[in-house]
Amino acid sequence: MILELDNLYHIYNQGNNRQKIFFKLENYHYFLKKISEHILPFADIIAYCLMPNHFHLMVYVKQVEIERPMRSQGFTQSEALTTQRFNDSIGVMLRSYTRAINKQEKMSGSLFRSLTKAECLTKTCGCSPSFYNTSTGTQISIQIPERQYPQVCFEYIHNNPVKAKLVKRPEDWDFSSYKDYYRDRDGKLINRERAKEFVVVKASLKVKP
Repeated sequence: MILELDNLYHIYNQGNNRQKIFFKLENYHYFLKKISEHILPFADIIAYCLMPNHFHLMVYVKQVEIERPMRSQGFTQSEALTTQRFNDSIGVMLRSYTRAINKQEKMSGSLFRSLTKAECLTKTCGCSPSFYNTSTGTQISIQIPERQYPQVCFEYIHNNPVKAKLVKRPEDWDFSSYKDYYRDRDGKLINRERAKEFVVVKASLKVKP
């Protein structure tokens, strides 16, 4: 997985052998906290969806590496810095979450599949990623990929819970960014201004000014 600066990506992974990765309500909230800690320093989040056995993130990469204070025995060494790459930060996030779930569920081993996927939406090379299946059929006739792939991905992510028959409407699923594009939830995880650069919010959604 290679993440390049100033590009838009669809990042996703699922439970090993399709197993659940979220077992309790608080697990979803804990994972969102991990996203805030490990993803936001590197990327603006356009959309997200947490499903019982997988997750989706649509992000714009603004940093590929950052310097962070080193930690030793729980204390920050203010003068010592270490460079962390975005790829590594995603791995740290998943390993940290896995440890917490394994402890909670008294399990061991890998919670996620070994490879986290990242599909670039702004460098498409004319190829339509296989996951772009919508309620109206597979999106294969796309004239301007760099503009239309982000739109299709944005809608695909938000419609995942409906497709999985977990809810009847995307707004009924609490663990996606769909509600953050309404005026009834002021979520801080997504970047609405960045979203305006890549997606057109449908009439049923409203981007906050």
